[in-house]
Amino acid sequence: MVVLSGVLVTASFLVEPVQVRSQSMSPTLTDGDHVLIDKISARAHHPRRGDVVAFQLPTAPGLLIKRVVAVAGDTVGIEDGVLVVDGRAIEESFVDPTQMDSVYFGPVTVPDRTVFVMGDNRANSVDSRSLGPVPLGNVIGRSLLRIWPLP
Repeated sequence: MVVLSGVLVTASFLVEPVQVRSQSMSPTLTDGDHVLIDKISARAHHPRRGDVVAFQLPTAPGLLIKRVVAVAGDTVGIEDGVLVVDGRAIEESFVDPTQMDSVYFGPVTVPDRTVFVMGDNRANSVDSRSLGPVPLGNVIGRSLLRIWPLP
């Protein structure tokens, strides 16, 4: 029993199951999905473009899950619905471009020790466009594995 308790406590520092509570990451993740968050990755290396991360902000309750679209030093914007990083249009197969037609944002430069995150459902996501860049210290970890909705 002591060994099992030790394993469970250790595991909680390595991975954490998190339930998705919005449609902001649809179609990649939908409301009710569960994901395992790899907490080691946040300590081992900074998030990279394309990573789906969980983070906390003092202005928002609970954990938020979004995709890193730009890292410190990058210039990021949206031009006619297309993500542009450092002047280059980024192809994103997981984003529905018809929902983003005629949308403009930025460009802004991502400050040191932060990442710029956006939901895959760009038309229905509260993300760095309104919340600002996420400090690296607020990133809990990287989405490791999608688990189908649990009963």
